[in-house]
Amino acid sequence: MIRVVGTGTGGPRPPVRVGDARLVVGAARHLAGVDLPSRVGRLVLGPLAPALDGIERHLAADGGPVLVLASGDPGFFGIVRALGARFGPAALDVRPSSPSVAVAFARLGLSWDDAVVVSAHGRELRTAVNVCRAHRKVAVLTGPGAGPAELGAALERGGVARELVVAVALGTDEEAVVRLPPAEAAVRDWPAAVSVVLCLGERRELIAGRARTVAGPRPAPAGWALPEEAFEHRDSMVTKAEVRALVLARLGPRTGELVWDVGAGSGSVGVECARFGAAVVAVERDPAGAARVRANAAAHGVDVEVVCGTAPEALGRLPEPDAVFVGGGGRELAAVVAAGARRARRCVVVTLAAVDRVAEVRAALGAAGLVPDGVLLQSSRLAPLPGGVVRLAAGNPVFVLWGTRPTAVEGAVG
Repeated sequence: MIRVVGTGTGGPRPPVRVGDARLVVGAARHLAGVDLPSRVGRLVLGPLAPALDGIERHLAADGGPVLVLASGDPGFFGIVRALGARFGPAALDVRPSSPSVAVAFARLGLSWDDAVVVSAHGRELRTAVNVCRAHRKVAVLTGPGAGPAELGAALERGGVARELVVAVALGTDEEAVVRLPPAEAAVRDWPAAVSVVLCLGERRELIAGRARTVAGPRPAPAGWALPEEAFEHRDSMVTKAEVRALVLARLGPRTGELVWDVGAGSGSVGVECARFGAAVVAVERDPAGAARVRANAAAHGVDVEVVCGTAPEALGRLPEPDAVFVGGGGRELAAVVAAGARRARRCVVVTLAAVDRVAEVRAALGAAGLVPDGVLLQSSRLAPLPGGVVRLAAGNPVFVLWGTRPTAVEGAVG
């Protein structure tokens, strides 16, 4: 039997009882807080694989019960997953403490059933950054190289209005809960005992809203490919709903990923991607158009970072995207597509009307290592006629081209 005990974050707790355990496993700080009899072996938990091997050898030699010490709730982004995969859930006796996320929100008097929780411990920081860009109530579980300073620096570069709450050594005598802007978090020296950072929007957003039925981020929108009337636009310069539906299907926006909307126009594609939970950077060269994108994002209650600049030059300073949308045409189209395709981790989607541009776009996608594909999309809408009947009103045909990276990086889920 392997007993797994969560310690620390739930506040004052009685001393951990070793009981009949013959091997105690935990991080150095956990082992230091336990009085181990001489008969009990100890195994410092560093890299996970050697520790699991050590536990397996001990059990195979019938060395007796094992006690594993962990922080908070070891079944929440913790060691229970790895132990269960190796030894089976039936071999585990789990005794959790309070998750650090729950304690951090409790210190602020906030509910957290509507928070997005993302782990940066032993994982890419970019996923946590993208979640913080797109959502306004986020808890980030920290790790070496992915702490408050790194998170703060990344958010400051993105210019998204957020407040960080850094929880240090929760449940100990050294506990501290510090509220500060990302720019200040980026330049502070933080102790290793930081366990969770909350990334929050405006306070009125944190306490408003109806009671939740499903925990976690807001549900996916009930409808997408919204009508053009749902967006402020100029002279019908907005991606049509039928085209946008296919574009969204090929982009596959989701929480934890970053989408570029290049040549954003009204920003309809970027806004819809943000409604699915993705972080979005919209690039628009016209200042009035950039303001229009911001207005549309605000109208739909999502965050879209807007860069007023001309592609491809403006793309060089943007963070790495998972998916890229390029709308429109122009003489620089192939160069813009190439710049996006070189950096896209998953895919690039392009819409255009000119058949002359199709070959060069496909060539740009292929040269960047993406597998090109596409369709010519033609649609006709029902339009009313006198007498209560309808006719088919044909829209302009549009090429929807896309390129997919054969070995796409699954950075947002898992």
